[in-house]
Amino acid sequence: MTSTTSQNLFDSLQMGDLTLKNRAVLAPLTRGRAGDARLATPVMAEYYRQRAGAGLLITEAAAVSQRGNAWVGTPGIYTGEQAESWEQVVEAAHSKGSRIFLQLWFGGRASHSNILDGELPVAPSAIAIDGEGVHTKQGKVPHEVPRALETDEIPGIVQDYLSAAKLAHLAGFDGVEVHSANGYLLDQFLQSKTNKRADEYGGNVENRFRLLREVIAAISTVFASNRIGVRFSPNGVFNDMGSQDYRETVLYAAGELGRMDLAYLHVLDGLGFGFHELGTPVTLAEIREVYTGMLMGNCGYELDTAQQAIASGAADAIAFGRPFISNPDLLDRFQNGWPLADSDPETWFGGDMQGTAYTDFPAYQA
Repeated sequence: MTSTTSQNLFDSLQMGDLTLKNRAVLAPLTRGRAGDARLATPVMAEYYRQRAGAGLLITEAAAVSQRGNAWVGTPGIYTGEQAESWEQVVEAAHSKGSRIFLQLWFGGRASHSNILDGELPVAPSAIAIDGEGVHTKQGKVPHEVPRALETDEIPGIVQDYLSAAKLAHLAGFDGVEVHSANGYLLDQFLQSKTNKRADEYGGNVENRFRLLREVIAAISTVFASNRIGVRFSPNGVFNDMGSQDYRETVLYAAGELGRMDLAYLHVLDGLGFGFHELGTPVTLAEIREVYTGMLMGNCGYELDTAQQAIASGAADAIAFGRPFISNPDLLDRFQNGWPLADSDPETWFGGDMQGTAYTDFPAYQA
């Protein structure tokens, strides 16, 4: 359990056995700039170094296996070469006194056979995303009906996460964040909208939570539990998500995670990434009632709302995403009241490196 006696975004925070220099976090911002080999690059290392004013950096999503890939050009953490490539990113963060966690990712039904060497994406159930399509090297293509995983295949998914955690540890990361949000595989298992299984991984919320529990247990053999974070998006609609029992599901899951002595629970409580409108939004205050560890808010926060969330005790830390894209010196701007620069949404997720690598945004000149 973490203390909430300090009431300021700029104060240090004890997260397990790690001390963060402040309570601001660089949110994971999925990007498509790692190339065909899915390696971290020197430009990526510079990107994180520039944003290391945050106490904690959470990397862009990294696939835990080849079959976990969901986007063109996103990085991976399933080969030794990939692990070695991430070392420069870790060193960049540490050189500025920041801690850095690698986000572990499995796309599930959000992927496409064009990305997976002709293999269908896997999911808890054979239900396609109702959406505009998937970006592949062949352009934008319709979503496919995924292949439902057989029960005896699920231990292999857990093994993917375990192997990825070992490589992340080898690369020197301070910890890992398990991506169980935004309609990717673990979120698909957790939510009743996408999980229609009749085995021990489907049905009631306890069963739907089982895969996430097993993944965390496996990773905990590599990283101590207080070096593992989890991300949820209970209000989100991205990747065609949103379940009628969303509130019951996330409060149950948060309560179970609260018994695991994790580094943090990272919740997209804000509505800037879309809202399913199935009821009132789940708030940090509700989650705080069942989760007593370090709680991180995210999505749409500005300085004043971040300070309010921390001062009220609703959150211990706040993750900032979009503001960090065009403001590598975001914390300095916050502290000095300097204006924030804007970025072009058309460049957020992909594009060539020229002008869209996000390393050419200047620090504010007073």
